[in-house]
Amino acid sequence: MAPPSTPKKRPRTYDAAKIRSAVLIQFGDVREAAAELTPQQLDAPTRLDGWTVRDLLAHTSTALGAVDRFLALPEPAKAEKAALDWPFATAANAPGIADRSREIAAGHPDVNALLAATEQRFAEILATTADTRVLPVQAGPMTFADYLVTRTVELVVHTDDLNDALPGLDVPLNRQALAACTRLLADALAAKAPGGSTEVRIPPFAVVQCVEGPRHTRGTPPNVVETDPLTWLRLATGRTSWKAALDDALVSASGERADLEALLPIMA
Repeated sequence: MAPPSTPKKRPRTYDAAKIRSAVLIQFGDVREAAAELTPQQLDAPTRLDGWTVRDLLAHTSTALGAVDRFLALPEPAKAEKAALDWPFATAANAPGIADRSREIAAGHPDVNALLAATEQRFAEILATTADTRVLPVQAGPMTFADYLVTRTVELVVHTDDLNDALPGLDVPLNRQALAACTRLLADALAAKAPGGSTEVRIPPFAVVQCVEGPRHTRGTPPNVVETDPLTWLRLATGRTSWKAALDDALVSASGERADLEALLPIMA
């Protein structure tokens, strides 16, 4: 007898109003921190190869500035992609993104003015754009609401990059933005390696089942991975390696199917 099929999981839903607020708050915190930076700090290197802090901030402006460009284009007939599709489409655009970020930085010597203008325009967009508006995103047409979920990944990850580049800056991470970022990247792992043999726990925000193999039904799962949200987003985006996280005791992994090294990063 064939084993029963596994029910298809419903896509995670997000509170659109909370995501709107979280994105604006996270960007505002970055802008406020950037306004206090010295020219030397703006020219400091980051962990992104060849990027200065100025380049990083210019790129961060595009996380929201892209919305304005999409709204200026004809609206697609329907949404064909969801937020969960976005992490898998970023690698192909990586070289162009780096070049574009440097061009923006070079073209806007006053990066604070760029961030302020971007924030003001985005606030106007939030006030006039419906969640259901379809945007012609590079990953495929998706709703404004879904695209904003992907913006939490961009903003949280790059805020962490900024804090790493300038120790002591400590730009806060908005809890709602961090939660959405964590959940989206956790769901991306489950989509990349579907199955039920391994439980990945990222308290307090996400728990997902993944990896083919015997499905866990009750009690303590035989294969468990647990880490904190910041370590998870660094693993998922290639900021740190699986081995380094294990060596530093930032990840606990038990069971023969709890090795996620071959599945990471999710976003190259």
